[in-house]
Amino acid sequence: MQAAEAFTNRSSQWETVAAALSQHLRHVGAPGFDPEDLEAPRNHVLVFHGVGGIGKTTLSRTLEAALADAGRRPSQWGAPGWPADRILPVRIDLARSAGTDFEQIVLTIRAALTRIGRPLPAFDLALRRYWEVNHPGEPLEEYLRRGGLGSRFGQALPQQMQSALADVAQALMLPGTVGSVVGQVTGALIGALREHRRTVRALAGCARLADLLEAEPDLDALAFYPHLLAWELARLPDGKKVVPVVLLDTFEDIGDRTRRDLERLIQRTVWLLPNAFWVITGRSRLQWADPALQGQLDYTGPAAWPGLVHTAVPAARTPVGAGASRQVLIGDFSPEDCDDYLARRLTRDSQPLIGENIRQVITARSHGLPLYLDLSVARFLELRRSGRTPQSADFDHDFPALVSRTLSDLTADERHVLRSVSLLDAFDVPLATRAAGLAHEGPAQRLTERPFVHENPFGLWPFHLHGLIRSAVRNAEDTTDDRWTETDWQHAAQRAFTALGEQHQAATGPDRLLLIAFLRQGLRLARDHRLDLDWLTPAAWTYVSDSVWEPLAPPDTDSTGLDTAADALVELLSTLTRRQHEHRARTVSRLAAVLEADLLPADLQEMALYYRAKSLRDIGQAAQSRRDYQKVADQGGRLAPAARRGLAHAARLAGDFPTALAAAQNLGWEGRHQRVLGDLYWLQGQPERAAAAYLAGRTEAEQHGKVGEAAHNQALRAFAIALYAPDQATAEIDLAYQLLAGLNLRATTINVRRAELIRDAGSDSVDDQIATLRTELDIAGLASLAPVIELAGAFHQAVLDDHTALHATLARLRELTSDEDHAYFVDIAHFMADLPLDQASGARWLDDEQRTRSRWRRLVIARQTYRDASC
Repeated sequence: MQAAEAFTNRSSQWETVAAALSQHLRHVGAPGFDPEDLEAPRNHVLVFHGVGGIGKTTLSRTLEAALADAGRRPSQWGAPGWPADRILPVRIDLARSAGTDFEQIVLTIRAALTRIGRPLPAFDLALRRYWEVNHPGEPLEEYLRRGGLGSRFGQALPQQMQSALADVAQALMLPGTVGSVVGQVTGALIGALREHRRTVRALAGCARLADLLEAEPDLDALAFYPHLLAWELARLPDGKKVVPVVLLDTFEDIGDRTRRDLERLIQRTVWLLPNAFWVITGRSRLQWADPALQGQLDYTGPAAWPGLVHTAVPAARTPVGAGASRQVLIGDFSPEDCDDYLARRLTRDSQPLIGENIRQVITARSHGLPLYLDLSVARFLELRRSGRTPQSADFDHDFPALVSRTLSDLTADERHVLRSVSLLDAFDVPLATRAAGLAHEGPAQRLTERPFVHENPFGLWPFHLHGLIRSAVRNAEDTTDDRWTETDWQHAAQRAFTALGEQHQAATGPDRLLLIAFLRQGLRLARDHRLDLDWLTPAAWTYVSDSVWEPLAPPDTDSTGLDTAADALVELLSTLTRRQHEHRARTVSRLAAVLEADLLPADLQEMALYYRAKSLRDIGQAAQSRRDYQKVADQGGRLAPAARRGLAHAARLAGDFPTALAAAQNLGWEGRHQRVLGDLYWLQGQPERAAAAYLAGRTEAEQHGKVGEAAHNQALRAFAIALYAPDQATAEIDLAYQLLAGLNLRATTINVRRAELIRDAGSDSVDDQIATLRTELDIAGLASLAPVIELAGAFHQAVLDDHTALHATLARLRELTSDEDHAYFVDIAHFMADLPLDQASGARWLDDEQRTRSRWRRLVIARQTYRDASC
């Protein structure tokens, strides 16, 4: 049995890079090299892949340093055979924590090329046009500074781009005032290229320049601009020629393998920039040579990427040549490689002996550790020798040998720390020391230097155990002399939980990421070891206070089997999170189970009751919702102001607007009084007053650091402004989407979509928007929003004077409001179209009915006038 080689000596990787880069330099320097050839196979990519923590990022950084400065090359790495000034390395971190997007990738490459000291006009013109269209009013200098590119590469890029623009304008003999307007310069250049004028002969050699400049400058077009960059690099004079070496690190973070949007753009860039050399590091090998990806990526298959074809021979042992593999495994296996290894490890008649279902179980349990794969292969053979047919269940197994092997060279204190931190998802040295109950940090510090402890320097707790080692220590049979009893494990869990609570209390500031991290670890410990809630109670209140609803890690508890307060709290918070993704009726059912179990302290029981009231309102059970709200309000707890807001909403839904207005005066910030006022004002046909109230609510939310409430107010403000100023609505809608970025607020997102619908009233797209929103509301169980969408449809039909469609909408509105909530929507729909009311809803308007009717009709007439002027 053989295990895969661990990545410990980087000299072989440097030799691979040096040989591949030397070959690339010969290729691009040959007379027959054509950077505009879009059909030739590509062999300018080198991939290092392996398990997280094995040193891929370190390798990437060291390669960048060695290529940039020979003095920073490790002493054991041999000297390369190329001139130092010929190579231009640029490293790009694709990790999610770095926040790198495709624009930044392109700008980073171009910013690095400013070291050449001259503009690259074909590319720079296209990039400048893209920037001004997609970032109006945002100076490129500010973007470079904010993204760190300015400090890394300087501010030469904007000057070089402006110089390119000026040079082309001068060549076209454009006036000075026109020469600074990229759109006019581009238009003039396209005409000159099409007419083959001598004044632009310097750029005429780029065959696709005119086509790319004419294309819509969107993100898809940006991915084709590297073709222009390749042409520019190829025509540099000998004294300026460079070969960029682009190092893309953490490639696994650009997205999963079911959605390859960013990967497609990056792959296109790589293909269109064949004179650069690319070194990609990530956890899995690149699949670009797989023909099955045709349609997902632009260029696929072994003919396109001969060096990326997967072979059974390790690439590091193969001489780098035209047919050599360019994918090098340097650590533990990815899941794809685990499966491939197991399929190739034992074969019969060239077919895998280990079935796919068993391979999947082994892969999942192995966490990529080659030793585990070999132990599983040995177990498979042992079962066959005993006369049994191996089954999947035979491999849902932890090997005691992994425990003894892991513990064998640790001191007694280090073994004690290891067992303690196996209870934690992640840890730092102080947390590990407290969890172990030790008075000194030395054992914990030494443990972090072991190869099975991985480090993420950007995490709150930087260290975590290799997944398989953690599972084995926690679950496999421990035969060592100092093994723990169940009581020992329980005491360690309590110590770890207490230490987490102390760190949580010591954390300063309203940092949402810290809160989620503490909750995830604390909830798991409390649930798995039946601990008292302690600090989890105030942490849970902080979690729900902003209605952001990040997912929490512990798996859902079966709500029918709640035994402890920790079980109930996990179920409560999980329900509140998942209600953004499942039908609200399911939320009501789960919260009812939590309330019936009665395991939580009184204030957390109140939390469950309040959110059940909200969910009952969402599914249209207004009477039961009001009863729950009233109970919470009567208890006078911390959710009493919110419950009183719910009762004010109930009065509004019933059409008792004066009562709702009176209640709003006493709600204060805790009861979100400005939002309640805004909800009242727009119903009276006064969207200007509503927009002002929502703005005040957003400002208050921002002052209190409540990003979810700020986003909710902005979504409603966008809707109100769309009613009376559609030309201003787009900016407000864009701001709402910006505030929603990273938040999980389904109903708020639908409110932004409603604002888009009102903004577009009178246009052809509205009917499709309404149909889509109806489907989404049905799936989400947000029945309370259905009448609002139908009323938006009535506004659209009133603008068009489409009485046939309006009568159908009125019929739906009557059906949706038959329980009397929102019954006044039928009145408002008549007001919009100036239709007589056969039977009024009985709503108590803040003004008299005639004034309300006139205001709604004026909004429709104003929109008709705006629409006619726009046509």
